[in-house]
Amino acid sequence: MSFHRVALTAALCLLMLSGQPRAADDAAAQPSWMQRWLDPSAAPFIPVPEIDVSPVGGATWGLIPVWLRVDDHDEIRRIIAPDIIHSQYFGWGARGRIFAYPSDDSQWSIVGGGKQRVEREFDAIYFVGLSRSDTWSWSLHANFDRSGTARFFGLGNLSPRDAETNYVDNQGHLEARVGWNLTPNWQLNYQVRLGFVQIGTSVLPTLPSIETRFPQLPGLDREEELQHRVIFSYDTRDSITIPHRGEQISAFGGFTDPGVWGTVSYSFVGAEARIYRPLEPWLNLAAHAALRYMPEADGAPFWALSSIGGDESVSGERQPLRAYGADRFVDRNSFAAGVELRTRVARFNVFATSLSIEVSPFIDVGKVFAQNRESPFSHLHKGGGIGIRGVASPFVVGYVDIGLGPEGPAVFTGINYPF
Repeated sequence: MSFHRVALTAALCLLMLSGQPRAADDAAAQPSWMQRWLDPSAAPFIPVPEIDVSPVGGATWGLIPVWLRVDDHDEIRRIIAPDIIHSQYFGWGARGRIFAYPSDDSQWSIVGGGKQRVEREFDAIYFVGLSRSDTWSWSLHANFDRSGTARFFGLGNLSPRDAETNYVDNQGHLEARVGWNLTPNWQLNYQVRLGFVQIGTSVLPTLPSIETRFPQLPGLDREEELQHRVIFSYDTRDSITIPHRGEQISAFGGFTDPGVWGTVSYSFVGAEARIYRPLEPWLNLAAHAALRYMPEADGAPFWALSSIGGDESVSGERQPLRAYGADRFVDRNSFAAGVELRTRVARFNVFATSLSIEVSPFIDVGKVFAQNRESPFSHLHKGGGIGIRGVASPFVVGYVDIGLGPEGPAVFTGINYPF
């Protein structure tokens, strides 16, 4: 679970509550101390209680003070959200977070923190040229993350739940992207990533460590990689964050070469499509499909293979299957698809900005497979559920998605739509 995503989701929920219309008599009355703290216009910050219980991350609780800044057009331009938490597994911890939206064409964020034991994180990213109105777009991304709750169930589309293992996922990377905007819709993008991954022994007492059950699995040692990737995309979405109409279609390919720098070698190709259609002013259809093949994957580390599971679609990498946990199924190739109805059920004007509440039933399907000749559309895992989203246009979406499948419920919180 990424707790900076929980912070923004909870903040949007509190904004919704504070934006409820008041009676005329209440407006004239002196507000109580509780009302002042729940009113963003009067409180020094928004106090957000943090409570999370999950089979993956255990129990975590804490407090997030959230500051929001809006511009003259009543749009959120900055979110500051530090926290103090206690984790069942890793003790006390703290984080700092800043999310900034200086213009429609640029964004940046910095997140950093850690806990008493094991877990540390730092993530900084800067985007320029999001609107593709100029010739070039670019971004820089630096990331370090040490997580103690990662899971691995084995390779293949039928990996059993009772093969579950745990490991410490210790990784970091520097990434740069440059996009050549042929037109506002067509872009050729080059990405280079320099990074490392080091797999550590399990730190959760209830699960076996990955190397004890899968001792021959490639990628259990420290590995370095220099990855190159090219993406050719066609994008007509009316917004990159909160799209209502249009489509994004992309084809990608990439490789690593240990002859230049690093210790691993693999290649991948694939395609992804995302489509958005307004059915009514209050109802939008969103759909996506992604296919990834690895022509060269013999000896590739398990963490570089294709995977499905969880709530995020990362172009060219993992794909969502919200009835299962992150990276639940792993193998050489993957296919995933999903559709959801984003239904606006309420709208409020709060903290000088507009907040919409959406209820979104969804269906996800997907599979992983080892052989290139195998059909990607047979023996699909399936899951459905419902999402609740707070949308503060034009930049912020906070969500809670609840998926149901054969292995029980799965709950995800985050920022931005899954696709």
